[in-house]
Amino acid sequence: MTRRLFIYMLVIAAAVSAVAGLIHLGAARLTTQGVQAVAPPTQATSAFTQMLDNAHLPLPRLILQLIVIVVAARAFGVVARRLRQPAVIGEIAAGVLLGPSLLGWMAPAASGFLFPIASMPILQLLSQIGVLLFMFVVGVELEPAYLRGKAQAAIAVSHFSIIIPFTLGVALSLALYAQYAPRGVPFHAFALFCGIAMSITAFPVLARILEERNLTHTPLGTTAITCAAVDDVTAWSILAFVVAITTAGGAMETLLAIVALSVMFVLLMSFVSRPLLQRVLDPDRMGDSLSKEHIAIVLLVLLSSALATEIIGIHALFGAFVAGVIMPVGGTFRTALRTRLESISSVLLLPLFFVYTGLRTQIGLLDDVASWAICLVIIVVATTGKLGGTVLAARWTGLPWRDSVALGALMNTRGLMELIALNVGYDLGILTPEIFAMMVLMALVTTAMTGPLVSLSFNWGRGRTLAPAGPMARPS
Repeated sequence: MTRRLFIYMLVIAAAVSAVAGLIHLGAARLTTQGVQAVAPPTQATSAFTQMLDNAHLPLPRLILQLIVIVVAARAFGVVARRLRQPAVIGEIAAGVLLGPSLLGWMAPAASGFLFPIASMPILQLLSQIGVLLFMFVVGVELEPAYLRGKAQAAIAVSHFSIIIPFTLGVALSLALYAQYAPRGVPFHAFALFCGIAMSITAFPVLARILEERNLTHTPLGTTAITCAAVDDVTAWSILAFVVAITTAGGAMETLLAIVALSVMFVLLMSFVSRPLLQRVLDPDRMGDSLSKEHIAIVLLVLLSSALATEIIGIHALFGAFVAGVIMPVGGTFRTALRTRLESISSVLLLPLFFVYTGLRTQIGLLDDVASWAICLVIIVVATTGKLGGTVLAARWTGLPWRDSVALGALMNTRGLMELIALNVGYDLGILTPEIFAMMVLMALVTTAMTGPLVSLSFNWGRGRTLAPAGPMARPS
């Protein structure tokens, strides 16, 4: 042991001596050849100043942003669940509070250091990756079985729950356009987007509410799932059409080309990619044992689909959604896939989207009674159209009042799906910062009221709820 230690120390000493000698020799030669050596740091640059300079570099700043965002999102999510609200309420609120609405107002220096304008493009790109993964998971959850073999009444309720709020949103745009539409945006684009903003339902949070209340396999739960599934497909198709109209810029030839390419894309994914993936991935044989190769194939399909729709002109998130819908059906494949992709997305990437949305949301712009009154009108119109339209349609199909109100409350939840649509409108220049802030508040309020309204409907005419109510789960 002593001999080995002696040899070890001897080798280390020889290596250190050799390196020192080589450096000395090289420095002497470079100096004689006229190469100027790097000047040593001056005494004015202290270690603390150097660390502050390092903190302003892109990578350390991004890491600091991620730490703050994850901690704030999880903390506010826990608070929301304790208040019997979806975690997404707390996470969206955390994003808004980290933006100019609170942090930028109370501590502008800290806000400027933590979220400088120069860092926004990086946050936006990372948040978009999170949104693509989320939309893919939404598509995975939207199993085709939901859309087949269901009662026509459920489809009718779903379409009524879109048509009525959509019409009210377009009517509301008549009053909003002059003051809140960006300059140069045509009325039809603004009006159609207002209609879409009123019509969206958050399918994932609705499914979680039913699951937590043990209602998934009840008649009400089956109807709600079917309505929400049809609602999602219809609303996102309309949104894709609105994006196509805006992207075309009024050129009919461009619009027709975008629509034709979009239809061809959906047909190709449905009738070529879906059967091919069913054979390649073979979920019945695979079960939940997803290999790295399988995950790689899924991600390639997701990214390729998102790239295709982005190039077509209807936004990458539609491609991600379609990619999720066409995933193979069988065994526990979809459940395992959702679990694999959802964990990193919901914990890290989606909170980035919440904060990026919060940094865009300037509640301080609503600085007078008139602005808050208009915000209240937007919330009332959105709730009246979605909840009221669903209740009337459900009653028309024969559902009792209690179930009709419960279904209306469930369909009125908007969650993250609404924020995604609003950000699309903001990116396209259809929404001003003021109307964007109002609609973000509308998304928060309508999502927050879902749980209490469902509980109220269950207690209607009874002394207890239909099923135990638990805290709502994953962000949607």
